[in-house]
Amino acid sequence: MLVGTWNLENLYRPGGPFGPKDKATYEAKLAALAAVITQLDPALLGVQEVGEPEALQDLTEMLHGDWTVALSQHPDGRGIRVGFLSRTPLQVLADRNSFPPKLRPVQSDDDGATVGQAGRGFLAVEADTEIGPLRVAVTHLKSKLLTYPGNRFQPHDEGERARYGAYALYRRAAEATTLRALADELLAGHGRERDVAVLGDLNDEVQAATTQILVGPPGSEIGTGGFQTPDQGDAVRLWNVAPLIPAEQRFSRINFGRRELIDHVLVSHRLVHRITKAGTGLPADGTPRLPSVGADPAERRGEPGSDHAPVWVRVG
Repeated sequence: MLVGTWNLENLYRPGGPFGPKDKATYEAKLAALAAVITQLDPALLGVQEVGEPEALQDLTEMLHGDWTVALSQHPDGRGIRVGFLSRTPLQVLADRNSFPPKLRPVQSDDDGATVGQAGRGFLAVEADTEIGPLRVAVTHLKSKLLTYPGNRFQPHDEGERARYGAYALYRRAAEATTLRALADELLAGHGRERDVAVLGDLNDEVQAATTQILVGPPGSEIGTGGFQTPDQGDAVRLWNVAPLIPAEQRFSRINFGRRELIDHVLVSHRLVHRITKAGTGLPADGTPRLPSVGADPAERRGEPGSDHAPVWVRVG
């Protein structure tokens, strides 16, 4: 059984301010996305950057078989939200964006404005899969691509770049903390007996502080001597599957020519020991072929497919 995550990159119907400019371009994008999902053949796929629910429905209609769709009701200002495509019915366990108790709002701009909720909601579901009940949360954390006042993508000076980089980091850290609180609920201290996954576009790499917040107690990482040794943290810890991905595939986006793994799958103790394979892109294709992106996401408006590669695990 394959479980994965994929950022679909600005999935909107044509004619609006963010999506393709015409029907032909839109249909080319849908066809490219559908071809990947068909070859990937996931049992459950977390998706990001769904700009319009109707566009995801259009995509689903191009896929073979019956699919269940679940979408967060907490989009960002552009309508971007997270969701799931599933081969089996889904029970929604949570759909939220508010920071947890005790976590205060964080500064978001030079005027001192603060935010007390995530830019996009976190959606958690339970699926009745062929391996049993699977609890999964999908996310899309605050981007490292910075936007400045007036919707600029370039700063006036380096001071402004540094400040807005800090504001974005504050928000991504707060969002990661919020997601970790949701993971705690899904695990409920039973990670040794319960199949739980947290997946999505974390907008940073494996060793980033924001990514590490999600892992929980340190120790027992994949590839270390402690991995096969049980300890007290196993009940609440999550394992990032990145070390299981072949080194030449260990990226999901190319940013300014540099390969980055910013899309992740993290799993509970029970689930990590049931993984038979992990990868990015399509299982039969080897190293993903991706475009290099820059600071302005609008440059790819209307391009087919996505600028991200899927990240996935096989579970036996």
